[in-house]
Amino acid sequence: MLRAERGVSRRELADGVGVHYQTIGYLERGEFSPSLHLALSIAAFFDVPAEVIFSLEPFPRLGEQTG
Repeated sequence: MLRAERGVSRRELADGVGVHYQTIGYLERGEFSPSLHLALSIAAFFDVPAEVIFSLEPFPRLGEQTG
């Protein structure tokens, strides 16, 4: 969500944090858990705390109602 809100492509984010662009897709679909280094690199790329992007609890999908 953050990547889309900021208008950043998967490739731009991947290049910014030093991974293959497909890795970003795997992360976004929940098919891959990032290393601590990668998680912190992504947070730094967006200049936000890591917990804004990553959580132990799954984030609701866009459009899902919570509560």
